[in-house]
Amino acid sequence: MPFKEQLKEKLKEQIKEDKLELLPAGFQRIGDIIILNLKKELLEHKKEIGRVVGEMFKVKTVCNRTGEIIGEFREPQIEVIYGDKNTETIVIENGCKYKFDASKIMFAKGNLNERVRIAGLVKKGEIVVDMFAGIGYFTLNIGRAGKAKKVYSIEKNPVSFKYLQENIKLNHIHNVEAINGDCKEEVDKLVKKGIKADRVLMGYLPPPFEFLPWAFKIVKKKGVIHFEELIDMKNEEASIEKTMEKIQKQADNSGFKVKLLLAKKVKDYSPNVGHYVMDVIVK
Repeated sequence: MPFKEQLKEKLKEQIKEDKLELLPAGFQRIGDIIILNLKKELLEHKKEIGRVVGEMFKVKTVCNRTGEIIGEFREPQIEVIYGDKNTETIVIENGCKYKFDASKIMFAKGNLNERVRIAGLVKKGEIVVDMFAGIGYFTLNIGRAGKAKKVYSIEKNPVSFKYLQENIKLNHIHNVEAINGDCKEEVDKLVKKGIKADRVLMGYLPPPFEFLPWAFKIVKKKGVIHFEELIDMKNEEASIEKTMEKIQKQADNSGFKVKLLLAKKVKDYSPNVGHYVMDVIVK
């Protein structure tokens, strides 16, 4: 029986029939936490709905989304409506354990294939710089694969950085240096130490064009930059070409040329807009 129909059946004595139709058709599960997106008409029943969902799936916590993701650090807006008030959880993907607080950090489950793909591209002995590393979305997969000589994982958000450090230990990774700070400042410090990267990850949305000069500062000749962008899927080819022109403009300032190796859709972002990754080789 579909999730919504199960909910309707279990709540038919507590909620009027017209409101039963407003129940959500799905949910997001993050580890042992379920997040619902309840319509405002149902908020007076949120505790009961939370209890029923929690008992159905035997999870420790059920939350309701109260607003959009906000701020530089992309913080989710949720409230606990059932169970344990502690919203810390662990998600296991591709053998990697990601520990984090679901009320403070957004976890993008739809990016799993991309995380695995990037880790598979890393060759033995590479130096990798992971800008906007978060809790280790890319870093952990690359680190566990064991081919990289060193991964410099940079994260500004102190909460995410705390979990990045915990996750490196949790996954028994020894080739990662976690760095808490602004990517521009920390890349400058690495460059002063003579560090050059075979691969630079720029996994952040909205697309971080202003950070491209620092990616070019640290990338080696024939190195690869993985840049994330929002692409108009109705005009995919033209939209990708426009982005490449912007990247080349920044490359020109650093004395480089760039070539697009791959433009790949990661997932839908909004109607007619796709979240894409662009693999760009530096020449």
